[in-house]
Amino acid sequence: MTKQITLVDSGWTLRLAGGTAPGGLARLRDEPVPARVPGCVHADLLAAGLIPDPYRGLAELEVAWVGRADWRYDTALAASPAGFERTDLVFDGLDTVAQVLLDGEELGRTRNMHRSYRFDVTGLARAGAALSVRFTSAYTEAEALRERLGERPNEYPEPFNYIRKMAASFGWDWGPTLVTAGIWRPVRLESWSTARLATVRPLVTVSGGDGRGEGRVTGRVEAHVELERAPSGAGRELLLTVEAAGRSVTVAVPPGADGAVAVLEVPAPGLWWPRGYGEQTLYACRVVLADAATGRALDVWQRRVGFRDVRLDTAPDEHGSAFTLRVNGQPVFARGVNWIPDDALPARLTPERYRHRLEQAAAAGVDLVRVWGGGIYEDHAFYDACDELGLMVWQDFLFACAAYPEEQPLRGEVEAEARENVTRLAPHPSLVLWNGNNENLWGFRDWDWEPRLAGESWGEGYYLGLLPRVVAELDPTRPYQAGSPWSGSWDHHPNDPAHGPSHFWEVWNRRDYADYLNDVPRFAAEFGWQAPPAYATLREWLADDPLAAGSPGMLHHQKAEDGNGKIERGLARHFAVPEDFDRWHYLAQVNQARAVATGVAHWRSHWPVCAGTVVWQLNDCWPVTSWSAIDGAARPKPLYHELRRLYADRLLTFQSRDGVRVLAADNQSPEPWRGAAEVRRLRADGTVLAGERVPFEVPPRSVALLPLTVAEFKEAHEELLVADADGLRDVVLGRPDKEFAYPPARFGLRLGAAGGTLKVVITAHAFVRDLLLQADRLGPAATADRGLVTLLPGESVTITVRGADAARAGEAAVRSALFCVNPAGGAARS
Repeated sequence: MTKQITLVDSGWTLRLAGGTAPGGLARLRDEPVPARVPGCVHADLLAAGLIPDPYRGLAELEVAWVGRADWRYDTALAASPAGFERTDLVFDGLDTVAQVLLDGEELGRTRNMHRSYRFDVTGLARAGAALSVRFTSAYTEAEALRERLGERPNEYPEPFNYIRKMAASFGWDWGPTLVTAGIWRPVRLESWSTARLATVRPLVTVSGGDGRGEGRVTGRVEAHVELERAPSGAGRELLLTVEAAGRSVTVAVPPGADGAVAVLEVPAPGLWWPRGYGEQTLYACRVVLADAATGRALDVWQRRVGFRDVRLDTAPDEHGSAFTLRVNGQPVFARGVNWIPDDALPARLTPERYRHRLEQAAAAGVDLVRVWGGGIYEDHAFYDACDELGLMVWQDFLFACAAYPEEQPLRGEVEAEARENVTRLAPHPSLVLWNGNNENLWGFRDWDWEPRLAGESWGEGYYLGLLPRVVAELDPTRPYQAGSPWSGSWDHHPNDPAHGPSHFWEVWNRRDYADYLNDVPRFAAEFGWQAPPAYATLREWLADDPLAAGSPGMLHHQKAEDGNGKIERGLARHFAVPEDFDRWHYLAQVNQARAVATGVAHWRSHWPVCAGTVVWQLNDCWPVTSWSAIDGAARPKPLYHELRRLYADRLLTFQSRDGVRVLAADNQSPEPWRGAAEVRRLRADGTVLAGERVPFEVPPRSVALLPLTVAEFKEAHEELLVADADGLRDVVLGRPDKEFAYPPARFGLRLGAAGGTLKVVITAHAFVRDLLLQADRLGPAATADRGLVTLLPGESVTITVRGADAARAGEAAVRSALFCVNPAGGAARS
């Protein structure tokens, strides 16, 4: 059997190998510091106390030199196991431009963060042998290729499109510029004899049934295996056994063959479904390579698989052309979020962190996570969690917001990277779509790239040629989409809402969020609105005193072009100018939640014409003002709680059809929704002016549009509409907030503490709009179980706050942490 010796945390050191360092840090050439593997240079220097935390204040600027320097990792090997024909040194990930040496002898060079590497060290991996990995700055490589291949358009100033490295390392409009280097994924020695499993690619499908996941189906595991043979194995017959779901099949591999296919059929397997559609049934799949003559096992591969069928419906229709995911024949309205790397130093990501963030997503009703093209192919722990939680994964290939040269050496790296990662991720049933790039086809058409390129390559050959060929060859079980946005061909504008996935960035950049109502896309793959992180996050990471929207730390942690200006212009359309930072902070978070709610509710109401919304973005990679629902310290913003409402199976909202207000009852549950909505027109003082009871019956996975008779305002500046059904509510004001006759916020407050929990009962004595308890103001670890709440006079709400600090909070502290839209001097007080 193959034997492995891990080289993780085995006495690695880090030293400066080239470039300049500030002050006394030049001594790092001769005085190495301990290094953690997997890891990166920034994390090691931070652990050694040699650089400030780049997430704090303006410290990102102080550590810019790290990405411009060259670095060297060193360790001494332990003895390799005896009695094996072959020993390989295996790196699962090197970031990025590296030379690998053993006792001074070069084993090879690398230039791609997104690939693994294997070097034959048979006879060299002796006890005490010196292993060195020397990293050249990614800037050096990228700038040299830019000089050789010529300038290509790029929406950001750094040369990330000339190197196969996480693009966001070079900074983004939500992320810091931290150009990392290091052994960022595990490294090990592997010893083996006769033969080994070089790659295992299980293609898992189902057939039979009624095409909608009902009836008897048959599962099929088609295991494609590539082999590597040692000299003694060249003339041997081998056996390949595939086991899954209590069944197995064995095929003979003739002497000299370097590959085989074994097909296993499983009658009536449990199916894997997205969350909310069925169970997430997973089966252990085991592939064993054995010597036919002795029966001795030589190598074993194992992962979990799930039986399901995935199709992408792009059929033309009277609205344009569809973009609807169908899982096991069931059309799905995707309730999605965009995912960026959860840490700007991605080597620090752990299975536990992946699990926590994805559980947060699932708890918000999310059923699809798009892995964005400027990041990384995530660790198996990410996809394992998605498999278990029923989160469909839309996986971008790693191209974003730039023209990418197609010449060598980049073209060869792109193909090798694509082939490896398609193979690596193939077992995961949660992966439902491969996507060629983020915004590059759109950029070519709309961002003035075409004349600047003057015929030079820019990536089209990847998205419309190389990548679909690789997917068709290696993973025909999943659909491929050339880009996002992309209308399916150059016959339509790349970002045509009537065809394919669309991105909506005129809203936020230039227009009010009410303009989401002007389009009915087939699939809204990107849209969003910015807001600052939680107050405790700002206090933890910024030293600004006082905090202000324009204070130095706040401005440095706002990476979007004119980001604060866009926030303030967005606020001005709806609210009076905030009188202080606390009010600005609260209203900016309210505006973010309302903007996303406007888009999601409108587009959900147009199902099945619109087949999904993917909010930009779920998470952050550091503490920053951004479009995220969960900030860089893992604290939910009000948007997160709003997503729980918007992405629930059932949603009740006021909508417009042909200029007439209607009530949309959206039922994405598997059961019929029968009930009646109570619709009232009220004055702001609570007086009911008109009302009606609107019965409805909505089939599963359907939307009903209910006509109304009380939808028109008379004295719009002081009237509102309220619809209630089965605990769901929607509220519409007759005028924008700044023109509405809000009464002063008045409410009663009752507290009850037990252990580490605080129950806050709030009873409204007046109409209170978007009441928010910012629990983190009671204590940095405190969390509330709900976000924005609108109360009519006499109504109560109970907010549960967890965290020992919060449980000790008194009434004065709680009142200071309460905010609402009603103009009441900032915080809402009775």
